[in-house]
Amino acid sequence: MRLLLRKINVWCQTIRAFSFTASLTPVFIGAAIAFSDRKHTSWVLFPLIAVCSVLLHAATNVLSEYFDFKKGVDRRDTFGSSRVLVDGLIAPKEVLAGGYLLGLAGFLLGLILVAVRGWPLLALGVIGLLGGIFYSASPIGYKYLGLGDIMVFLLMGPLMVGGSYFALTGVVDQRVLYVSLPVGFLVTAILNANNMRDIQHDRQAGVKTLENILGYHFAKGEYFFLLCAAYASVVIMMATKMLALPSFLVFLSLPMALKNMRQALANRQDNPGQIALLDQATARLHFLFGLLLFISLTITVK
Repeated sequence: MRLLLRKINVWCQTIRAFSFTASLTPVFIGAAIAFSDRKHTSWVLFPLIAVCSVLLHAATNVLSEYFDFKKGVDRRDTFGSSRVLVDGLIAPKEVLAGGYLLGLAGFLLGLILVAVRGWPLLALGVIGLLGGIFYSASPIGYKYLGLGDIMVFLLMGPLMVGGSYFALTGVVDQRVLYVSLPVGFLVTAILNANNMRDIQHDRQAGVKTLENILGYHFAKGEYFFLLCAAYASVVIMMATKMLALPSFLVFLSLPMALKNMRQALANRQDNPGQIALLDQATARLHFLFGLLLFISLTITVK
């Protein structure tokens, strides 16, 4: 029994369960838009949508764990991994197999949604699956080619919010694309904070992220832009009547955003440990912002 519990704990560490708010938030935002629009919504599908989202996110995390270890990105002196491989807690082949099995499980469960909504959802599911696998997996590994930021923005912003909305309603709505933007900006900021901290280690491993290609000052500027763009986009959508006045609730998260920006501004490139937890702090901001946006959408039913 003790061995089983230890194995479960190791796998929870491997899949980085704490990070699942990043994939559940866009799903809930899509659901909140469907609720506020009073579209005919199949709410019975919502738990399945959430489970598929988490499974694909877990698969991405696990495969990234494996390939980062194999490429020398994750070592004993680096910050970014769950450490299950660098500390020898689990065999690499188990992690690789687990990643592909999680992706397969998410895809197979998603076929139930496809049976209800048809081929457009299959296309979205395939894009999400391949986007998650080839985030780090060979022969593409686009996170190592400076494409991680833009792909994470698209996959965990518009694709996940729009996919959740479409799976629930069977309707495509341009407004959903716009409302997904602040979610996309903030989830990209999580990755940016991670990559900004790891610039030196990624360069040593020969990995190309957008942040180490364009430099530390660019990385700081990108972080500021992403956080500011999230709030600015809400203001613009409120001004154009795309979002109602209660959406101003998201600004309750602004103190947290300002604290994160001050931490990024004060950091020096030769002291990455100073922002070792900035990615986690940004994940908390993403969740709080998303929660407040979710509340604002659900109380402004059309």
